[in-house]
Amino acid sequence: MSDIKKTKHSHEPLFHLVKRDDMKWWQAWLVRIAAIVIALLLVGVISMLLTKENFFSIYETMYRGTFGKLESGSTVMLWKFLQKTAILLGLSLAVTPAFKMKFWNCGAEGQALVGGLASMICMIELGDKLPYPVLLLVILVTSVLAGALWGVIPAIFKAQYNTNETLFTLMMNYVATQIIKYYLYVEGGGSNKINPVAYGNLPTIGDNKYALNVIIVLVITVLVYIYLNYSKHGYEISVVGESQNTARYIGINVKKVVIRTMVVSGALCGIVGMLLVSGTNHSIDSNTVGGQGFTAIMVSWLGQFNPFIMVIMSALVIFLNLGSAKVADTCGLNSSFADITVGIVILFVVGCEFFIRYSIKFRHSKKEVKA
Repeated sequence: MSDIKKTKHSHEPLFHLVKRDDMKWWQAWLVRIAAIVIALLLVGVISMLLTKENFFSIYETMYRGTFGKLESGSTVMLWKFLQKTAILLGLSLAVTPAFKMKFWNCGAEGQALVGGLASMICMIELGDKLPYPVLLLVILVTSVLAGALWGVIPAIFKAQYNTNETLFTLMMNYVATQIIKYYLYVEGGGSNKINPVAYGNLPTIGDNKYALNVIIVLVITVLVYIYLNYSKHGYEISVVGESQNTARYIGINVKKVVIRTMVVSGALCGIVGMLLVSGTNHSIDSNTVGGQGFTAIMVSWLGQFNPFIMVIMSALVIFLNLGSAKVADTCGLNSSFADITVGIVILFVVGCEFFIRYSIKFRHSKKEVKA
C-alpha cells in the first residue's frame, strides 16, 4: 500500500494551475497597473543600457517626443498625439463588437483602407460637382458602405460555410492593399501617388484639422459602449460569444447576429478610413492606415472589450511609439526600438492577465499528503 502511495506521489506534478474565482475587480486592476509600471521601468532600464543616458532624461525625451514643449504655448504635437490615439482607438472600437462575439476580425486594416478609398473617389470625382454639405454626406455614406461591405463578405462565408474568419479577414487586407495600389497607379498616372485634394475635406475647428477627428471618435466611444452594454444587439453579441448553442436555444439567430455585427464593425472601420483621408491626409496610399489595424487587435483585447479602458490603452501605445521613436532618433538607435518598447509593455499586460485568471498551486509536501 505504501508503494502505491509513493508511486502516486512521484507522478504528481510539481505545480498545477487553478482558475481563480475570488479576485475582486480592484485587485485585478492593481495587478494590471503594477504590470504596466514594472514594464515602463524595464523599458527605462533597457533604454539606459542602450543609450547610456540617465533614466529620467530618457522619459523626458519620450515626453518631448510625444507632446513637444507645451510650456512654449505650442500644442501642435499634442494634437498629433490625440489624432493618432483617436485613429487607433477608432479601429479598436470597430473590432470590439466582433471580438466580443468571438469572431476574430483581423481585417480592420483593409476595411479602413477601402473606406478611405471610397472617400478619395468621392473627393476626386464629385468634389466640384456637389455642394459642400451634400458632398460630405456622400463621402460619409460611401465610406461606411465600403467598410461594411468589406466586413460582411467574410461574415457571410463564416455564417453559411463556417470558414476560418481569421484567415479570411487577413487575406481581405491584402486584396484591399492591392486595389489601392492599382487605383494609385491609374489615378496617379503611374506615379503611385495622389496629390492632396482640395475638395471634400472635413471642416476644421479654427486652424486645427485634428480636433474634429478626436471629437468624432470620442462620440463613437460612448455610442459603442452604450451599444454593447445597453442594447438588445449588444446582449445578443454577448450571448453568442459565450455559447452559440445557448444562443440558438433561447431563440437568437446566430447567423444573423454574425453578419449584422460584422456590418457594424466594417462600417466603423470605414468611418476611420474617412477620417484619415478626408479629415487628415486629403490623399491616400497603401500605408494610410499604417498597420494600426493590427495594433487595434491588441488594444481591444487588452482593454477587456471596454471602450473607456481602450482610451487609456490607445494613449499608452501611441505615447510609447512616439516617445521611443524620439529616443531612437536622438540616440542613434534602430527605428525598431519603438516596436520593442511597445512589445515589452504588451507582454507584461498579457502576462498579468494570466495571473489574474489563474493561481499556481505547488505540490504538497509528503507530510501534508499523509495528512
